Amino acid sequence: MDRNAPIQELNGVGPKTEKILQKLGVYTVGDILLAFPRDYKQMPEPEHISVAEPEKVYAFHVRLCSSPVTRSTRAMQISTAQFSDGTGKVEAVWFRMPYICNQLNREPEVILYGKLTLKNKKYVMEQPAVWKPDEYRKMQISLQPVYPLTKGISSKQFGKLVRTALDSVKEDGEYIPEEILARHQFMGLREALEKVHFPTDLEELTGARKRLAFDEFFLFLLQIQRFKEHHEQTPNGFPVVRDEFIEVVAEQLPFPLTNAQKKTLEDLEKDIYSPYAMQRLIQGDVGSGKTILAFLIMAKFAHEGYQTAIMAPTEVLARQHYDTFQKWIAMFELDFPVILLTGSLTAKEKREAYARMETEQNAMIIGTHALIQEKALYQKLALVVTDEQHRFGVRQRETLADKSSRLPHVLVMSATPIPRTLAIILYGDLDISVVDELPAERLPVKNCVVGPKMREKSWNFILDEVQKGHQAYIICPLVEANEELELQDVTSYVKKLEQYYGDRISVGLLHGKMRPAEKNKVMEAFVTGEIQVLVSTTVVEVGVNVPNATVMMIEDAQRFGLAQLHQLRGRVGRGNAQSYCILMNSSNGKNAKERLNILASSNDGFYIASEDLKMRGPGDFFGVRQSGLMEFKIADVFSDADMLSIASEEAKEYVEKCNLNDCEKDMRLETTLKNAYKMTEYSTNI
Repeated sequence: MDRNAPIQELNGVGPKTEKILQKLGVYTVGDILLAFPRDYKQMPEPEHISVAEPEKVYAFHVRLCSSPVTRSTRAMQISTAQFSDGTGKVEAVWFRMPYICNQLNREPEVILYGKLTLKNKKYVMEQPAVWKPDEYRKMQISLQPVYPLTKGISSKQFGKLVRTALDSVKEDGEYIPEEILARHQFMGLREALEKVHFPTDLEELTGARKRLAFDEFFLFLLQIQRFKEHHEQTPNGFPVVRDEFIEVVAEQLPFPLTNAQKKTLEDLEKDIYSPYAMQRLIQGDVGSGKTILAFLIMAKFAHEGYQTAIMAPTEVLARQHYDTFQKWIAMFELDFPVILLTGSLTAKEKREAYARMETEQNAMIIGTHALIQEKALYQKLALVVTDEQHRFGVRQRETLADKSSRLPHVLVMSATPIPRTLAIILYGDLDISVVDELPAERLPVKNCVVGPKMREKSWNFILDEVQKGHQAYIICPLVEANEELELQDVTSYVKKLEQYYGDRISVGLLHGKMRPAEKNKVMEAFVTGEIQVLVSTTVVEVGVNVPNATVMMIEDAQRFGLAQLHQLRGRVGRGNAQSYCILMNSSNGKNAKERLNILASSNDGFYIASEDLKMRGPGDFFGVRQSGLMEFKIADVFSDADMLSIASEEAKEYVEKCNLNDCEKDMRLETTLKNAYKMTEYSTNI
């Protein structure tokens, strides 16, 4: 079977399962091979029911006490069965699984695995997994994958489909040159895919991850090399007059620029007066004032009669930039048109925006991916700014740059603090400026690391802040409950909060699986204060400016990388009021506590990123995506820093050895990137 075959051609995938898989972004057989586990677990030894405690996950070796029963309600079929292990009894309940009764009647002695609860003074397991004892013993000798799933499919079912896909795809699909594989003793692609899904032990998993992480970095860096070759030392096609315009506007600001902002502004001015086109990254902590620098340089080009464009990763952020730019235009008494172009505009509004873009030759254009659509035509586009670069692929940046008749200046902004050594590799086609200083008037966020026992006290603290007129974020790692991961999820968390607060607080829900219009509506409601507490996944990591938000509470904080936690914390502390970050640590591990204490003791993103890099070990790639940087499918810039360095050297050497087009032919890079591997098309929907 071909990797590009539709997923419905796989045995076991009917119309219902196909729809569920599509929700997970799985459309082809190759997609399911790249749907990597989010975690792994070692199946425990079965316990005696008599010593078990409620609200914990157990395996029980039990016998059926009586025939299982299925009853039908208006909503669903519910199957129940009673079991005993000789020391105690447990009732198992399954929803919409009437076939389980036949399985249990055939196999009265089974292993039940699931979360134990106490209901009406008796032990109950809802939706437990069921195995034959010999099957379970085989599972105990290997690591079991836990997948990021949705309702209607379990990790067990998903794993079976992955196994079927691996057995069905016969070709190995290898495309990395043999000499590179041999030089670093990488396992083959097929073996790596097999072992990342079904590793026997940590050593196998580590080897598989290294190979797959190398692939992602290598392919990404080849694109960087191509972009760099095409645009390096490109003549400056948009000459500007050397004058005091930027300085005059900056002097009118209601706040003084920091020394770091002034140094970066000098870099930008040097670039635009240079004989070559600017290719620069501004790397600055959250709240360090990158946007005003982008505005000043865009205003300079508008002053010279050129168009500029800034592309934001979300519609809400684009609209906020639009409002901010209009405010600054009025404040500085400038006469430059500002145009907004996003996907949610009506057809009439889009036509009007397109028409203005073709006629207003010094417009400052603000938008999302809509800026690179075919209908978006520009006049004398001199500068392209991409905000939060790690949300955009290299090709998207290149597509926007190609909208100009001559290659425009390119300015990239990122609030993700990463050590300079890694930044030089990841942004190898760009010069780098660092804004490592926060405005003097900004109050540092107060941090604390607490355990789950402090959850209710934290909720009361949030209530106090809301009653003072402020707002709060609460971050959970999962969208929906996962019976195999004892982690907080936004769906059930909102219900808990609504029950706890009653009508005292308005609670909102936000996650990446929501439709864009729905997400925008929720964020707008939070911005306006209609929602007081927003329960969200990390989709708010790159968010909007809500100065009224003073509390950031992060559940299962130990599951995130420090750099990402710092990004999340940056959502608060943006106003005049004191802000707080509550890191809820649900782990008893010493390493987790030490890592979180680094974050609690410092608000310096670059220091935190460097410490994060030092503390990562081979086991730190378990769990929720650590850094979130670049949206790689499996690679992590921090955990896999060694692979990033190796991939950088190999990509440079490979490009030096041959013309890149020949390389692509030899390695089948284009077909692999577009059709099978999809590892360099980074998603904006996390």
